[in-house]
Amino acid sequence: MRHRSVADLMTPNAVVVQPGTPFREIAHLLEEYEITAVPVIDEDERPLGVVSEADLLRRRTDKLGRTTAEAIMTSPAVVARSEWNVVRAARMMEEKKVKRLPVVDDSGRLIGVISRRDLVQLFLRRDRAIQEEILEDVLTRTLGVSPSAVTVDVVHGTVTLSGTLERKSLVPIAVRLCESVDGVVEVNARLTFLQDDTATQGRKTAEPARPTRGLSSEGEGA
Repeated sequence: MRHRSVADLMTPNAVVVQPGTPFREIAHLLEEYEITAVPVIDEDERPLGVVSEADLLRRRTDKLGRTTAEAIMTSPAVVARSEWNVVRAARMMEEKKVKRLPVVDDSGRLIGVISRRDLVQLFLRRDRAIQEEILEDVLTRTLGVSPSAVTVDVVHGTVTLSGTLERKSLVPIAVRLCESVDGVVEVNARLTFLQDDTATQGRKTAEPARPTRGLSSEGEGA
């Protein structure tokens, strides 16, 4: 079980400009490709900065006469690495208040761009794909739960877990792991358990677990 990586979702062959690209040409590129920003790269294809719609608007309101990408770009460029998971990329966008991140390889060369729109695609995963990942990776491989013990239903990213687990302590763990699966919006746990291993003295009789709801987790730390 793993989060999708930046490399899985990024747009390769990104639209780029050079330091000397004129203001008007940048504006045309943003409009033509329906994007909100473009990386500015040097002769070695390493990002120097980013020119966004906000930078262009700022240029129109000042009187400094700045007309090239180098003069109006926001620098240094905030970049992502291709091996990052998407949670880390999302957190970087939120922290830096940007909508797109240039993606670089180990040598610092630009290999693509990832945007907020790309990240939204995670929540458009097919319900069947989410269900299979939970059954195979979360329940069977990670928790060692028999596929016949728990039923997993997924509708528009909302997961419902029904069935019986061996121990009460597994209920919140199962919920948390399901929440971390890419594309999951919410988890409803309708699980019972055979043994309350969280009490001072475990009970062997079947006992219902409290239904649990939760929003999708961000998963791994950045």
